[in-house]
Amino acid sequence: MKIETTLRFPYLNDKFRKFYNRLLRISGLRHGLFLILAASIPSLLFFDRAAAQEKNKIVRLAKLQIDPAQLENYKTMLKEEIETSVRVEPGVLTLNAVSEKDNPTHITILEIYADQDAYKAHIASPHFLKYKSGTKDMVKSLELVETVPVALASKNK
Repeated sequence: MKIETTLRFPYLNDKFRKFYNRLLRISGLRHGLFLILAASIPSLLFFDRAAAQEKNKIVRLAKLQIDPAQLENYKTMLKEEIETSVRVEPGVLTLNAVSEKDNPTHITILEIYADQDAYKAHIASPHFLKYKSGTKDMVKSLELVETVPVALASKNK
C-alpha cells in the first residue's frame, strides 16, 4: 500500500508547506502516531489563528424603536447604510436587521465587526454618519447591547 507523503494545506505559506512535506518524507510514514501528530499541526495552527480572530470580534445588538409615521423612510435609509457598509468596509462582517412581526416599529440589528478598530472605522464612515443624521428624528429609542457570542454560523447568500 502506497501512502501519499505530500500534503496540501492552502492556508499555509509555501515555506512551511515545503518544510512540513520534507519532514514527512524524512521520518517515514510507517509510524501511525507520527502521522497523526504531524497531520494535526496545521489544524492546530489554523485553529489558534481562527480562535484569536473570533476573540477580537465585536458582536452587538442594536434595538431601535422607530416613529411609525416614518417607518418606511427609515427602512429605506437603513437598507442603504447596511448594503454600503458591508460592501465597502472589510471590517464590517455582518449587519442583519429584522423587525418584530407584531410590532414592525421595533427593529433589531445584529452587528458583527472584525475588531474594535473596524467598529470605530464604521461609526466614522461617511455613509454611517449620513444614516445617523438622516434618521435622528425617526428613531424614538436606541439600546446598544454588548454580547458574548455562543454560536455564530451562516451560509453564503
